[in-house]
Amino acid sequence: MVTVKEVKTKREQREFLQFPLKMYRDNPYFVPPLYGDEKKIFRADYIYNDICEAVYFNAYRDGRIVGRISGILQKSANEKNREKRVRFTRFDAIDDQEVADALLSAVENWARQKGMDTVCGPLGFSDLEREGLLIEGFDQLSTFEEQYNAPYYQRLIENCGYEKEVDWTESKIYAPEKNDGSLARVTEKLMARYNLHFGPAKNVNDFIDRYADGLFELLDKSYEKLYGTVPFTEGMKKLMIDNFRLIIDLDHVAVLLDENDNIVCLGICFPSIAKAVQPSHGHLTPAAIVRLLWAIKHPKIIDLGLIGIDPAWANRGISVAISAALEKMLREDGVEYAETNLNLEDNYAIQNQWKRFKTVMHKRRRSFVKKLED
Repeated sequence: MVTVKEVKTKREQREFLQFPLKMYRDNPYFVPPLYGDEKKIFRADYIYNDICEAVYFNAYRDGRIVGRISGILQKSANEKNREKRVRFTRFDAIDDQEVADALLSAVENWARQKGMDTVCGPLGFSDLEREGLLIEGFDQLSTFEEQYNAPYYQRLIENCGYEKEVDWTESKIYAPEKNDGSLARVTEKLMARYNLHFGPAKNVNDFIDRYADGLFELLDKSYEKLYGTVPFTEGMKKLMIDNFRLIIDLDHVAVLLDENDNIVCLGICFPSIAKAVQPSHGHLTPAAIVRLLWAIKHPKIIDLGLIGIDPAWANRGISVAISAALEKMLREDGVEYAETNLNLEDNYAIQNQWKRFKTVMHKRRRSFVKKLED
């Protein structure tokens, strides 16, 4: 018999956090989140508490944890989209339909109690979190930004009445085979035509001081209509800025400004830290810190983090500037390829962005949806 309990005690919180770490301990493709960051979801001052309500459940059989799940009432998303939804996230379970039924039913019942009529996911508090269920690419290393799961999760979720809502694809991006400088030349012509220039910065702190406000404003505008996104709150901005200070490298940043120094296009990449956090299972041990610093300074893979363009400039071809900047990054010593992270399969603008490169689509993720019955 499966028993589902709402997570309340410190012990239950530890079981919730550690379950996937133990479950995927020997899986070479699983990349853990930073354990210290995950612990913050249970804090009263967690950055999303002002716009969300959340609940956490563990599933047990014979006193042993066999699964976990979280439900999120994302108030900003519901208001923005005029919906009455609860998101499920952090779903992990053994290959047992009874366990999945019990966990998803717990979230569905919680959604009904909150007056909601739909459950969707996996989606986090915002699109800054891990989202989407892996349905292709189980033999590929996850990026640090995304979650790994076993193939049977899809079957468990669909057997509970969930259907596809959207898919994301993920690709490896390699430098164009011809190093003829064509992207750079096209970029120079467009910049001259529209009186644009790349934004300078002396260091990371200078970059943040100069561009943080405009960066978040642009991302809100360019991501507004994308699935699962919500406007940046002050807490989300602080989180991003703190992460920038730790991991960003100015060699992996491109900000395009107009004649009044307004940001019209940007691309921010991060050095991959996936392999650096694997051995310590997400804990920041001294050895893990050394590996992180080395990965940041000597990246073999770069993760595409944030790419945005002001909608007013969307049809002028200036996104080629981001392609030119990415090509330059990919030709750096030691860099093998870039990972796109999640691109909506029907976001043709971003999908077309990668046609200038050699690409290998190697992963696919899905968000599911279920309409609740009264």
